[in-house]
Amino acid sequence: MRNSPSKNGSGGHSRNFTDAFWSPFVNKSGAGISPNRSYALVSLFILLIVGAFISTRLLLDPTVLLEKETVTSPTETKPQTISPKYPRPPTVITKSPQEFILHCSGNQTTGRNSYPATASFGDDDSKLPPTPTCPEYFRWIHEDLRPWASTGITREALERAKKTANFRLAIVGGKVYVEKFQDAFQTRDVFTIWGLLQLLRKYPGKIPDLELMFDCVDWPVVRAADFAGVNSPSPPPLFRYCGNEETLDIVFPDWSFWGWSEVNIKPWESLLKELREGNKRTDWVNREPYAYWKGNPLVAETRQDLMKCNVSEEHEWNARLYAQDWIRESKEGYKQSDLASQCHHRYKIYIEGSAWSVSEKYILACDSVTLLVKPHYYDFFTRGLLPAHHYWPVREHDKCRSIKFAVHWGNSHIQKAQDIGKAASEFIQEELKMDYVYDYMFHLLTEYSKLLQFKPEIPLNATEICSETMACPRSGNERKFMTESLVKHPAETGPCAMPPPYDPASFYAVQKRKQSTATRILQWEMKYWSKQNQTGS
Repeated sequence: MRNSPSKNGSGGHSRNFTDAFWSPFVNKSGAGISPNRSYALVSLFILLIVGAFISTRLLLDPTVLLEKETVTSPTETKPQTISPKYPRPPTVITKSPQEFILHCSGNQTTGRNSYPATASFGDDDSKLPPTPTCPEYFRWIHEDLRPWASTGITREALERAKKTANFRLAIVGGKVYVEKFQDAFQTRDVFTIWGLLQLLRKYPGKIPDLELMFDCVDWPVVRAADFAGVNSPSPPPLFRYCGNEETLDIVFPDWSFWGWSEVNIKPWESLLKELREGNKRTDWVNREPYAYWKGNPLVAETRQDLMKCNVSEEHEWNARLYAQDWIRESKEGYKQSDLASQCHHRYKIYIEGSAWSVSEKYILACDSVTLLVKPHYYDFFTRGLLPAHHYWPVREHDKCRSIKFAVHWGNSHIQKAQDIGKAASEFIQEELKMDYVYDYMFHLLTEYSKLLQFKPEIPLNATEICSETMACPRSGNERKFMTESLVKHPAETGPCAMPPPYDPASFYAVQKRKQSTATRILQWEMKYWSKQNQTGS
């Protein structure tokens, strides 16, 4: 048989072939390899080894047929070599997001940054990355819109909201139109409209056509009792910054999320980072063991009453209270009103002004235990807060004694007090970040638009606006804060997933928990003061 192996394991023909192959490199005398042929022999030996290696790799790994590639990551400048030893990684094409900028040179054309009515996330939203469920307080959107759930919102009902509104805003075909009725206090209306423009930049093509009326005054005015009768008309849908239990106004994020130019309060995204850094400057246990408040006491009697709780020769109520003079602050460059530098007490007091106050979110963000004087109003996120978890309730009509007990309790329960302060600041940092503010606006407006029983139109006396027409003519803090809060590119994912509305049982459970916790704390307080009275201290 051809090439049959011999006893020593080598086929005869193979041996003859080998001998013939090597014979040119061997001296005829058999003394060994010829010196003048050593170089050729070494070269041939290397070629054989390399050839064998390549043959084996071709059999085992077909990817070696591909050339080595040098790939540069979008975030790296140093080339990264993909070795043919391993399978090729999946190709990921990272597309730089479209960036929106302000065009303030030359003609400020209305609509320059208007956004198409087509979706920006791609034709198939099912291909988007999964989004988290929205925070729990988003469920209140359903409650705020419940008065129109069965009837819808008619054109007639909308027009009745004009009575106190500062402006009408319409979104038609991805463009924004504003009809102004009356001036708002300071620049509340300006930065509210600016925030809505930024929402369209974040989710271009995703905001449905709609018309709404907005009232920038603090106090809600749509009284529920006026629309409780069987034959009563549906209430006018009126947007504003806060509500209460007796009214039906639709609650919307306030203007200060994009900056409060008159008092030098920065846009929320920037300020939130500064507050986070400010918390790190002093550990909770090393902070002043008192309750701190700084604000304008002249706007409400309840704040003037609070000032009676300040430390004096007669009383130590464990409070350190300061009146804020904004006129003086503006002249001195706001050196004493830096919010990130006011996290130096273990406890901070929140008390309403003429109505709800924008200061609540700044106070809650401080890691301090928020002592919340019983409020009468709520904004869009505060209904998600729980007593003894996010804040400590303080009695409205006996503030001084209630504050003194709260500080005493916290200083006697160090770990529990720290937990309350931390839970509040984490809520603000994680569940009230700017992405969620925009998502709340997105879901509220989307659900609102579903209730409209008419086709939204461009108001007759409205003006089309865009980011350029608002920001470019402005200067100072207004221009600075608009530039800082400008949404520069569309969102790369969709908004968070809207949670379902409360069912009666879960709604009752939330309300019951808040009430029972507040009652238990009041009982502790009464017991404390009863003991103090008995000992005469």
